[in-house]
Amino acid sequence: MADNELRPIIVKRKKVVGGGGHHGGAWKVAYADFVTAMMAFFMLMWLLNATTENQRKGLADYFSPTVPVTRISGGGDGAFGGESPFSEEVIAQEGAGASNLRPTEGRQAMGAEGTSYNEEEETAELTEIERSLTGDGGDSMVSELARLHIETRLTDEGLIIEVFSRPGSPIFDPDTEMPQPWLAELAVTMVDLFGTVTNMVAVEAHIAAEPLVRSTASGWQRTTERAQIMRTLLEAGGLDAHRIARVTGHSDREPVVRPPIAPRNDRVEIILLRNAS
Repeated sequence: MADNELRPIIVKRKKVVGGGGHHGGAWKVAYADFVTAMMAFFMLMWLLNATTENQRKGLADYFSPTVPVTRISGGGDGAFGGESPFSEEVIAQEGAGASNLRPTEGRQAMGAEGTSYNEEEETAELTEIERSLTGDGGDSMVSELARLHIETRLTDEGLIIEVFSRPGSPIFDPDTEMPQPWLAELAVTMVDLFGTVTNMVAVEAHIAAEPLVRSTASGWQRTTERAQIMRTLLEAGGLDAHRIARVTGHSDREPVVRPPIAPRNDRVEIILLRNAS
């Protein structure tokens, strides 16, 4: 018993070393942040390529700050009081800002000219005009003959109404360059529909390419004259001359189908421009 009591007691402590250096997990966090940033970058590149200007503006407005900024500083009274660096003229606003064509409610109070712009309402109005011309969802307001020569499309520029020639049925006489009688009737119908909105109007004329060079007039002159004739028909139908934004001729430089000599390329485009254009 005495020998056991004199024997020294040895305590072994096992040293546990925590993971560190290249055995740790900090690099995983950094790598995850890097992958997330790269994913966000490629999504941004994809959105820039796959969306229109109006869609990109909507995305930008969605992520814009919405925290209100007051005109008076919240510093306090007395020596600690003070005014905000923002004034009535430079107050921060949500959205794309204002102009004389698209003022915000705050800018209207300052006497800015123009009326507020609502893109959704304008698109609905242009769509209704398009449906009235083509007869989608009901009867068309144009004659059966004219409807065969009409094609419409709604773009970022506005509502484009194409009036085009068909094989054996041109919109202008090839010898006299006089418009077909039904074109004047169509102009009156379009003016009636245009009266429901205040959008500006553009007129553009195009011709099909010709295998031989004409000795009478160039394509530029012919398309310019045709665009002017179409403008005259619209104004004779009751369109206010001040609503005409531009009248242009494009010769045979912008064919819509192949080959360029196809009668379908012989056309006049009446564009009901968006107010934001």
